[in-house]
Amino acid sequence: MLFCVTFVRLCDRRNVIASPTSTPAPTGFTRLASIDAYRGFVMFLMMGEVLNFCRVAEALAVPGLWGFLCLHQSHVDWTGCVLHDMIQPSFSFLVGVALPFSIASRRAKGQTFSGLVGHAAFRALGLILLGVWLRSTHSTQTRWTFEDTLSQIGLGYLFLFSLGFLPRKVQWAAFVGILAGYWALFALWPLPGPDFDYARVDVSADWLREHGLTGFAAHWQKNSNAAWAFDTWFLNLFSRVKPFVANDGGYSTLSFIPTLGTMVLGLLAGGVLRSPSTPAQKLKWLFIAGTVALAAGWLLGALGICPIVKRIWTPSWVLFSGGWCLFLLGGFYAGIDVVQKPGWSFPLRVVGMNSIAAYLIAHLFEGFIARDLQIHLGKGIFQVWGATYEPFLHGVAILAMYWLLLLWLYRRKIFLRL
Repeated sequence: MLFCVTFVRLCDRRNVIASPTSTPAPTGFTRLASIDAYRGFVMFLMMGEVLNFCRVAEALAVPGLWGFLCLHQSHVDWTGCVLHDMIQPSFSFLVGVALPFSIASRRAKGQTFSGLVGHAAFRALGLILLGVWLRSTHSTQTRWTFEDTLSQIGLGYLFLFSLGFLPRKVQWAAFVGILAGYWALFALWPLPGPDFDYARVDVSADWLREHGLTGFAAHWQKNSNAAWAFDTWFLNLFSRVKPFVANDGGYSTLSFIPTLGTMVLGLLAGGVLRSPSTPAQKLKWLFIAGTVALAAGWLLGALGICPIVKRIWTPSWVLFSGGWCLFLLGGFYAGIDVVQKPGWSFPLRVVGMNSIAAYLIAHLFEGFIARDLQIHLGKGIFQVWGATYEPFLHGVAILAMYWLLLLWLYRRKIFLRL
C-alpha cells in the first residue's frame, strides 16, 4: 500500500466540491449526485464478482436465474456484450463526464492553468503506474503491461484534459477522428496468412471454431490484429520473465486510443450537464445521443464493417457501449438530480465518491477479508442454505465488508484522489 500512498492523496470532502446533491458551494459550483451514484453502481458491479454467481450455477442441475446472473457476471469471449462488459466503459465514460466539473471547481478555487496541467500530468502518470502495480502484485517482478482500466485511462488522460478547454465542435471532431483512425488502422493491417500459428498466440482451434471472425471482420481477430502486432514489439522493450507473445485474453495497449473516444463521449455529455439548458433538454440530448450511438454501433457490427469487441475496444464497441452509458447517465440524472430525491442513492454514492479506494479494495482485500470472515464467523454460517449457496453467502459477507469500509472512509471524509 506504500505505492498507493505515493500516488494518491487524501482529500477532505469539504475541499472536493460542495454537497452530493445540487446545493451551491461557496464558489457557486454544484455537484451532481447522479454522477457519483452511476460511478458507485459501476463499482458495485465490479466488487460484486465476489458473489460467485457462476459457482452456484455450476452446482445446480437447472441453473435458471443463477445461470442468467452468471452470464452477466462474466465477460463475453469476443464479440457481443453482457452487463459485466459495461464496467470498464462506464468507468472510462464517467472520467470524461466529471472533467468539466473538475476543471470548473479548480478554476473557481483560483488554480492557474499551469497548476491544472501539472495536476493532469500527475494524475495521468499515477493512473498508468497504479494500473501496472496492480497487475504486478502476484508477480516476481514488475509486469509492464498496460491493459488495466486505470492504465488505459491514464494513457489518454492528458489528451482528454486538453480537449476539455476546446469548443464542442473540436471535441466532436476528435471523437470522430479517433474512431475513424482506429478503424482504418485495423482495416488496413494485412490479414494473417493461412499458415499463421494461432496456437502460438494462445488461440485454440476450438476457440476459433466457436468465436473466430471471418471475411473482412477477421481484421479484428484475436491476437492477429494491428494492436497485437504493436504489443509484440512495444511490450518486449521492457524487462520480462519471458518474451511477450500474446495476451491470453486478447487485450492490448493500443486500446487506450478508442478508450479515449469513450472518455471524449463522456466529456461531451458532461458539457451538456453543465450547460444552462433545462433538465428536460439535457435528458433529451442524452437519450437521443444514446439511441444514435447504440444503433450505429450495432449496425456496424451487424454489417460486418466493424465487429463489437470489448477486449480490443473496437470503434463499434465505443458507440454501442457509449449508447448504454448515455442511457444509464440519463436514468441516474432523471432519478436523482431532476426529481431532487438523492436519498435512495446513498449506498451507491458512498462507493462512487471513493471509486479509487473501491477499486483498490476489490483488487487487494478479497483474500484476507474472506479468510478472516471464515476464521471469526466460522464456515457453518455460510452453509445455512447448504453447500451449494455457500460461495454466494460468503460473497455477500465480503461485499458488506467492502461497503462498511467505504462507509467508514466516507464518514471520516477520507477520499482517495489522484
